Amino acid sequence: MNIAITGATGNMGQAVVAALRDADCIDKIKILSHNKKRTRKLLKANKSLNSKIELVEGAIFDKRACERLIDGCDVVIHLAAVIPPRSDQNPRAAVECNEYGTYALVDAIERAEKQPILIHTSSVALYGNRDYPHRLGRVGDPLLISPLDVYSVTKLRSEFRVLESKIETWAVLRQTAMLHKNMLSDNIHDGLMFHTCFKAPLEWLTAYDSGLLIKNILLKLDAGEIPQSFWKRCYNMAGGKSNRKYGADTFNEGFGLIGGCAKQYFKPQYNATRNFHGVWYLDGDELNDLFAYQTQSVADYWNEVIKAHPVFKLAKAVPRPLVAHFAVKRLRKDKNAPAYWYEHGDDARITAHFGSRANYEQLANKTIDEVLPDENDRKIQQLDENPEPIFYGYDISKTDAEITLDDLKSVAEAHGGKLISTEFDNGDMYRTLEWETQDGERFFAKPYTVLRAGHWMNPIYKEYVWDFDRLSKKDKIFAGIWYDSHAEDENMRYSFDENFEAHAEKIS
Repeated sequence: MNIAITGATGNMGQAVVAALRDADCIDKIKILSHNKKRTRKLLKANKSLNSKIELVEGAIFDKRACERLIDGCDVVIHLAAVIPPRSDQNPRAAVECNEYGTYALVDAIERAEKQPILIHTSSVALYGNRDYPHRLGRVGDPLLISPLDVYSVTKLRSEFRVLESKIETWAVLRQTAMLHKNMLSDNIHDGLMFHTCFKAPLEWLTAYDSGLLIKNILLKLDAGEIPQSFWKRCYNMAGGKSNRKYGADTFNEGFGLIGGCAKQYFKPQYNATRNFHGVWYLDGDELNDLFAYQTQSVADYWNEVIKAHPVFKLAKAVPRPLVAHFAVKRLRKDKNAPAYWYEHGDDARITAHFGSRANYEQLANKTIDEVLPDENDRKIQQLDENPEPIFYGYDISKTDAEITLDDLKSVAEAHGGKLISTEFDNGDMYRTLEWETQDGERFFAKPYTVLRAGHWMNPIYKEYVWDFDRLSKKDKIFAGIWYDSHAEDENMRYSFDENFEAHAEKIS
């Protein structure tokens, strides 16, 4: 089997390549290389694979490079992505890689005389901010990406392109929060950690297990053990119920390496109260049942960190005020931190992440215990369902064969729009149909994309405009999730201008 990998030098990409060292069914691994230094490091770490690896130089958004990459390959594993914090620092790079890069790759596969299978890695970011009472989610939930998050935009649009493509065989894997070897270092140079809400639901998966999943998919594919029903569907790459955490738990465990906890280093104003992305999965066992990849716990990850970096044990002797300064307080001055936004008048981001400047200011009057997860939150963490059901506009328990024209109409009407197409054979989930949004805009999408994957056309698919406050007034499906963390009378429209400057305006 010949495979192609984009993003092989990234956190998940390195784990995938390492996992393939003992995969005898792989004859050739074509890697798209755009950073020679990182590529050399990858090759050095995987010397046993060097005879199988073929480098294809070029950027992911270069159509010709994509054509060379996929030529002669049976499977394409698309991992390339610019992720936070770099996507916040350089949004244009995120657009070029995540969005335009996926478009170029999909175009190349569509035009190929013999199409390879595409395994596309999407993101938990598509689900946006999830709060009580809907902290648990599944594929099919409405996709309400967090305002002013360019990474989420690019992953939303690129996934939609894959779903609506002419590629014959594909699978979309929505990666959850991933524990990787660079996670701690990524959070000591930037204010990204302050985006994580203390009560954000996070279901962690290690990079090792992510690589194992891809390996097991390829092994089963080679053995002819993957059912045809697996393909042309979206899946959540989950870590399992035991890996469900809150944002505060992750801070506790991270600082626990040096004998501390969140309460010792954070104050209520430090972290956003909404506008993050994370969810616990109701369908997280589906992929694991097929490919048995969930082998590591969060505790396993932290143990590996300690073994790899014993210096953390020595850090326990460092005075806490010094740790607080260098690990936390110093980063509050970073341009990507809420404290910086507040001090420099970035009301758009303050409003998106806290609701208003007043809300941000009022946090100073609270204690840290008031904003951390409490006993009721812990009870929710152990549930296998949401305290309140999510409204989808149709009966999601129906099989594909049971989906009717009335179901499609019902979903469209729940979104405040309508189905324009009048013909539909029950269960034909991949026939392109015409729909109309509540704004009267017509678009084409397959029933699978809308009903099973949760996509519904709105301004963010074409513009950098987050208009969910307005849309949720008529969209019952959006409203069911959006109002968990937004007031019905907020009436804000968030946007980026051509320079990716953030804006927020009150609308009537």
